[in-house]
Amino acid sequence: MRPNEDWRIAKESMLLASVPDQLLDTILSQTEIRTFARGATIFLQGEPAEHVYIVLEGWVKLFRISQNGAEAVVGVFTKGQSFGEAAAFRHDVYPVGAEAVTDCRAMPVNAGLILELMKPHPELCTAMLASTFQHLHALVAQVEQLKAHTGAQRVAEFLLELCPVEEGGCAVTLPYDKVLIAGRLGMKPESLSRSFARLKEVGVTVNQNHAAIADVAALRAYVVEDPAMAWSRAQ
Repeated sequence: MRPNEDWRIAKESMLLASVPDQLLDTILSQTEIRTFARGATIFLQGEPAEHVYIVLEGWVKLFRISQNGAEAVVGVFTKGQSFGEAAAFRHDVYPVGAEAVTDCRAMPVNAGLILELMKPHPELCTAMLASTFQHLHALVAQVEQLKAHTGAQRVAEFLLELCPVEEGGCAVTLPYDKVLIAGRLGMKPESLSRSFARLKEVGVTVNQNHAAIADVAALRAYVVEDPAMAWSRAQ
């Protein structure tokens, strides 16, 4: 991608969207873009947190490894999204690992630079608070999704995020493998397969890594349906 396009994505990201222009230029001029191949480690769990990352292209997963070696997917991020703020701004260690799940490009923003700029520019503190609030809002929405939606509704919402249209039919490509999709949505791979099967009732057909959606509006209505009704319709 062109440098100007990279800067546009960074400036519109959750991290930097509220930062004044003159400070943005200072931050971005001291930031280098990094490229990661699929499967590459971006940082390890427990590593000193020095950077906040903005994804410019591709997909990145955050994950934790438990004491028994099991992997838990914490989140999946794509173009314009940022991660690592909480740990980096506290000079802490990363509580999760980050891995490229597709070929990707990311911008590691030096947290120390932002903290130094906060001293003479208190307006930057407000901008970082705005970013933190948006992350908190997204986390609350994720918890609500896990608690209030059935597995099939969670999968339907995931598909809607990929839809390029607001109504009518469309086809989407699943951006990464189904094991990771299941982890992101808080379910096991076999539960994901059952959820895809249930969505046939509302016009969704999945073939390998492609999903055909007959009616986007009908799928959106299914997402907001009472969970009890959603389950009963699938029986």
